[in-house]
Amino acid sequence: MGGMTESTESMPDWEKRFRAPRVSLPDWAEDAPDRSLFISNATGTYELYAWDRATGAQRQVTDRPNGTTDGVLTPDGQWIWWFSDTDGDEFGVWLRQPFGGGADGERADEPAAPGLEPSYPAGLVLGRDGTAVIGRSTDEEGSTVHVVRPGAAPEEIYRHRESAGVGDLSHDGSLIAIEHTEHGDAMHSAVRVVRRDGTAVAELDDTKGGTEELGLSVMGFAPVAGDTRLLIGHQRRGRWEPMVWDPLTGRETALAIDLPGDVGADWFPDGSALLIDHSHQARGELWRYDLGSGELTRIETPAGTISGASARPDGAVEFLWSSAEQPPRVRSTSGRTVLDPPGFTAPVSVAVSDAWVDSPGGRVHALVQKPAGEGPFPTVFDIHGGPTWHDSDAFAAGPAAWVDHGFAVVRVNYRGSTGYGRAWTDALKHRVGLIELEDIAAVRAWAVASGLADPERLVLAGGSWGGYLTLLGLGTQPGAWAVGLAAVPVADYVTAYHDEMEALKAMDRTLLGGTPEEVPERFRASSPLTYVDEVRAPVYISAGVNDPRCPIRQIDNYVERLERRGAPHEVYRYDAGHGSLVVEERIKQLRLEIEFAERHLAPRPGSPNGTASASASPRESAPAGPTGSAQAAVSGTASAPTAPTAPRG
Repeated sequence: MGGMTESTESMPDWEKRFRAPRVSLPDWAEDAPDRSLFISNATGTYELYAWDRATGAQRQVTDRPNGTTDGVLTPDGQWIWWFSDTDGDEFGVWLRQPFGGGADGERADEPAAPGLEPSYPAGLVLGRDGTAVIGRSTDEEGSTVHVVRPGAAPEEIYRHRESAGVGDLSHDGSLIAIEHTEHGDAMHSAVRVVRRDGTAVAELDDTKGGTEELGLSVMGFAPVAGDTRLLIGHQRRGRWEPMVWDPLTGRETALAIDLPGDVGADWFPDGSALLIDHSHQARGELWRYDLGSGELTRIETPAGTISGASARPDGAVEFLWSSAEQPPRVRSTSGRTVLDPPGFTAPVSVAVSDAWVDSPGGRVHALVQKPAGEGPFPTVFDIHGGPTWHDSDAFAAGPAAWVDHGFAVVRVNYRGSTGYGRAWTDALKHRVGLIELEDIAAVRAWAVASGLADPERLVLAGGSWGGYLTLLGLGTQPGAWAVGLAAVPVADYVTAYHDEMEALKAMDRTLLGGTPEEVPERFRASSPLTYVDEVRAPVYISAGVNDPRCPIRQIDNYVERLERRGAPHEVYRYDAGHGSLVVEERIKQLRLEIEFAERHLAPRPGSPNGTASASASPRESAPAGPTGSAQAAVSGTASAPTAPTAPRG
């Protein structure tokens, strides 16, 4: 990989954090573990790279104007599949190329599944015999699953109007696990195992027969020949945790993992143990669980966030780690260097501290970063997307830039966030947006009362669902915020529903209890457009013109209402989808937000220039998109298992 050529001597630290080369956790071919696939921004755009560990050779796999992050290796390591959409619209087809490239190492892409029309992706698993199982979603067809055998036409084995996706394929390729929401609850999936002809083998559905809404997720089949055990994530004890299920015998094996918080898991390559990913109160750690003895052993990792982990055939565990202070690194329990990006390292930032605040729904957790000196500070409430996501003690260039410019940053894991138990995640139903803002308001009151935040210089900012909450908060809490910065937001909920991808329609029906025609009062109460005439703070909005999650037309409707009454606002539209994978575009957006905040924030006492230079969160995590096994979180963020309907951001 070639590093960036621009000199770093005169570059401000906040730009360095964006431009510093990064790499994701390498994904490796199950039967050829020396062959790996990873993501890097080394060229200035996030793209896929192949890496031969045996020789050390690396090769750029994709090269597109708006970047690529979704790729999968075949088990034998011979082929790389990657998803090709148009300028970030997430609607496209799978292509493939040889691991080593074409002649003279050139890219040699070809259609990976001829006969399948473009769609939104809903999972991909590749078998040892060349078979692929492909999940698709379209507005016309709903969710479909196709089996594609070498040289044969795709065979549809599943179809339903509600959301569904491919979970995994057994080691011998005979069993396919599908996550589905046929019951109509897009937040809580069931799991069905079928044969390759679509014949049902077994079903797990925790949404039936009880008063609680419980979800399931596919964590993966055992990676051993002849072993049909399937690792399942469940919520039966009020959080995400794993169990082992054999769909052929129906046997369920509970696991004695006595840890607080959410617990994810993956197999060790020999199938004898599980690699446990434990997330609790915005931090992560790793454990090894022996399936024979039930022994749980902690794997030593630094304090911070684990954004992905993988157990290698030799027993070593590789993981992507960062903290709010320290930039991400791929580490290994072997002590060896796994994969270092070329070029310079991102400057460190400041550590994060915790605040626990009483809110109407219980104790809400907030993460705080602040500059040197005494408060009160101008303060940015940087609201995460999702909503099924959470902020963590992880490195992020956006909050670090705010701190560099003299601002405190507060990030709130409101009701709806993952990592604090099932009840906390599920609490926002029907009063969508309003519940999250209750928690944000409680933390705002604490920040002002504690002396951290200057009440006259508060910025509400966020991207995707965080952008939605920003616009909704500016209208429902008009006296609370001095400036609003919303990236790729939901602005007009009714129009957004009608224009968005089908999977998000299903999620919105679950969150609000129906369609806009069925529950118009709920959509009206949760839509920022309802309150646009109450907005008093200057508003900055950025939007991708190809965004299928927060489409542009509904943003235009909101902006037209601002224009009609002469409300101070600016809009920046860019030619991509739900965020950008181009580093310079991210920096440009941040610069525009800085300039907007500088113009509109109240004067800072004693400052001859009016206010400190400010910057808003550039949504440092890669934009939400199709899920592929190579899409490790290069930004250092983590989430609990979720239903096959991807959150907005």
